[in-house]
Amino acid sequence: MLFLSMNAIAQKNRGNYNYLDFQQKPYYFGITLAYNSADYKIYRSKKFIAHDSIAIVNEVNGPGFNLGIVSNLKIGEYFDLRFLPTLSFAERDISYGWIDEKKKPETFRIESITAELPFHIRYKSAPYHDIRLFVIAGAKYSFDVASNSRSRQADEIIQISPTDFTIEYGAGIQFFFPYFIFSPEFKISQGIGNLLLYNDKLDESTVLEKIFSRSFTFSLHFEG
Repeated sequence: MLFLSMNAIAQKNRGNYNYLDFQQKPYYFGITLAYNSADYKIYRSKKFIAHDSIAIVNEVNGPGFNLGIVSNLKIGEYFDLRFLPTLSFAERDISYGWIDEKKKPETFRIESITAELPFHIRYKSAPYHDIRLFVIAGAKYSFDVASNSRSRQADEIIQISPTDFTIEYGAGIQFFFPYFIFSPEFKISQGIGNLLLYNDKLDESTVLEKIFSRSFTFSLHFEG
């Protein structure tokens, strides 16, 4: 309903002066700065119920940030093809509680530095006073250059695969200024591949069946 109302109002109003300047460009580039909150979606194994020492397994989200480059190709009036290579710094933790209440809970901190290659399709509303709403959807391949699977202590910690595929969707607003486009955007990412590298010699690994990545990102794009 919001998109329909914006389209209707835009037909009756003028004043998209900055927008008209950018409308002549078939493509443009920019930079992106972002805050992310990431964690894992954990699926517990059948061994978890009968385990004699581990009572609780929970995912814990952590903060991070992204730095990236924006490449935008126009496809007609309302659609864009976007490629945003990004370097992401994130933290995802897994917390364990023990049946022995005297033993303190233990948290596995999994920090990552990830090279991300997302491709998005963006649909934009008609402009209204140099403002456009938009929605995005796409997919992303990522590789963790700091993966703990290559650690010297890999046999003593939960191992996470360095590669991941995710689907992404979100929305935002474009503000057209004389020399650049400012676009706040929020985005949700959901992994589609199991990241757990199973280790049958590690109790903390045997109580898990699957681990999927997920994150929420708030981005500020500066394009022109």
